[in-house]
Amino acid sequence: MKNKEYILLLLFIISIFFGCTKKDREKISVTSSSDSLSTYFSLANDFSLGYEKRLLFTQKAFTIVANKENDSLNRVNLFKVANRYYNINHYKEFNKTVNLVLSNSEAAQDTLNIIKAYTYLGDYYDSQSVMDSSFQFYYAAEKMSVDSGDKFNLSRILINKANLQFKAGDYFGAEKSVFSVLRTIKGTELTNNTLYDAYNLLGVIYVEFGEYENGITYHNKALLISGDKTIPEVFQSMATSYNNIGFLYLNSKKYLLAKEYYQKGLQQKNLIIQKPLLYSMLLDNLAYSKFKLKEKEGLPKLFYQSLKLRDSLQLTSGIFASKVHLSEYFASNEDSIKALQYAKEALLLARSTNSSRDILVALKQLALIEPEKASVYTKEYIQINEKLQKAERAMGDKFSRIEYETDKIKTENSSLEVQNRNLVYLFSALAILGMFLYILKSQKTKNRELLYKQQQQKANEDIYNLMISQQNTIETNRVKEKKRVAQELHDGVLGRMFGVRMNLDGLNGLQDEIAISQRVSYLSELKNIEQDIREISHDLNREKSELINNFVAIVDNLFEEQRKTFQSKLVSTIDSRIKWELMTNSLKINLFRIIQESFQNINKYAKADCIIVEIKRQEDDLLLVISDNGVGFNSNLKRKGIGIQNMLSRTKECNGIFNIKSKKGEGTVITVTLPIEQKQLQTLI
Repeated sequence: MKNKEYILLLLFIISIFFGCTKKDREKISVTSSSDSLSTYFSLANDFSLGYEKRLLFTQKAFTIVANKENDSLNRVNLFKVANRYYNINHYKEFNKTVNLVLSNSEAAQDTLNIIKAYTYLGDYYDSQSVMDSSFQFYYAAEKMSVDSGDKFNLSRILINKANLQFKAGDYFGAEKSVFSVLRTIKGTELTNNTLYDAYNLLGVIYVEFGEYENGITYHNKALLISGDKTIPEVFQSMATSYNNIGFLYLNSKKYLLAKEYYQKGLQQKNLIIQKPLLYSMLLDNLAYSKFKLKEKEGLPKLFYQSLKLRDSLQLTSGIFASKVHLSEYFASNEDSIKALQYAKEALLLARSTNSSRDILVALKQLALIEPEKASVYTKEYIQINEKLQKAERAMGDKFSRIEYETDKIKTENSSLEVQNRNLVYLFSALAILGMFLYILKSQKTKNRELLYKQQQQKANEDIYNLMISQQNTIETNRVKEKKRVAQELHDGVLGRMFGVRMNLDGLNGLQDEIAISQRVSYLSELKNIEQDIREISHDLNREKSELINNFVAIVDNLFEEQRKTFQSKLVSTIDSRIKWELMTNSLKINLFRIIQESFQNINKYAKADCIIVEIKRQEDDLLLVISDNGVGFNSNLKRKGIGIQNMLSRTKECNGIFNIKSKKGEGTVITVTLPIEQKQLQTLI
């Protein structure tokens, strides 16, 4: 076929071929977790099996994989399932599987598999001829691959993108993308798969440009590496190159060379099993080259063989090409009925698939067969051709707009990231400043508390020194009293006892009445001495009691001052079982201060008529209870007065428990429980 539209048709068919099985190029060195899954994958990819069986095995594999945990192996297996759906053209399930693995990859923040899923979605929309969506996913995957530095995936994405641009008629964009691929893989150890696809597509592009020398150069480069062992045999790369070179020579009217290359392509082993689409294409192209060479051998049988195979494979574009070729063949043999039949069938098929390029080819063929209706066909041809050119230009513009908008969004996101980062820095600085101010304020509070404690410590020391001074005074008086008692015993009692003893010794040998009377007199004197000793002993006991109960005296003095100074009635009770001489000075000082602070608060705020103070021993504790019938206050308030805080602090210093109960109008009860130290307790017991 000489016209440009037919060239575009064949290029479209070739580009579809490149896309159909590209999934198989990805080798994943991951073994299945079960023998059954591995078997299903293998059978689903067995090209010798029919469509239904391969679909069944793919579905079984999906059922196993879909129920597994979302880990890296599971995502690999989901991609393998998607590949097999793609290879049998089951695009609905392919799309479903890819969206599932994309969701899992995003949940796991698996960047590489997100890129791969975007690429697969680009393939899906490409298969559905939704080119703008396909390009959008390819471009998103391309940008992520650039950021990740993954040259292998980037090169494959760029090849897919170039094929899409070629199909959309954006040949310059496709050429640019292919050279981006070559720059990406330059100097790397990537396999020849990508290099073969790049050379092959460049050859097809240059044929479209009419640059046949450049075209054959790149096709020969592709042919040279088509037999490389890194390219799986199932791809039939050599047969593909032979077909494309044959098409180049067919387009440049070198029909004999075209025929030779088509024949070479058909001679490739297992071609009809592994690539029936390519086999049917080579049959049709061979028949067409024979037709152009005016060879009648094998014609129209070769055309019919190709049409039958394409029909069984439901290859719409291939069926269209076969019918157009048959129309040309019968028209050249002046069989206008069959020529018109196949041309109209081709036009009807093109309209059903809404393929503008195919419609143009069919209209042009009909205009040649029916000259009387040529004007009608030509008019429609011109209208569709104008729409097609506008659509191709619009698609190219849309691709550029997608790239621009995607880059713009990426720039905006980068700007937003910078803003967010700056906000994080600002909030961090504010948080640090706030923490610094808090620490500073806290330190000042601690310093005030420390100063208060120091002042409190000094006051305690003063009280302690005062009590020591009092004790020293008492001790001095006690020593004087002891001397006085000793003098009395020595000078009075002992002298008298000595005199009585000497007189009694003198009377030992006498038994008369006078001696008896004197003995009675001396016994009476001994009774008097005994009474004197008893009185001295009582005096000593009173002194000891006064010394022991010195703290009680101090507290009693505080109670007496309270009674004299204020009108409220004071009732006080101090447990006599308490051995104050065994209490530590710090405990007695803090207890005294708590009582003193309580009186101050009651006198200042409570307006009480009666105050009751109890100091008693309760098991292992010393218990202080101070109650009043004053106005009371809300004891649940978080903030306490300085007086209560002081009492609480003194209680804590003695490892005690402080409790206050009060309600407005119901008075106040303060309970302080101070533990008696174990050493003291043992002495008390």
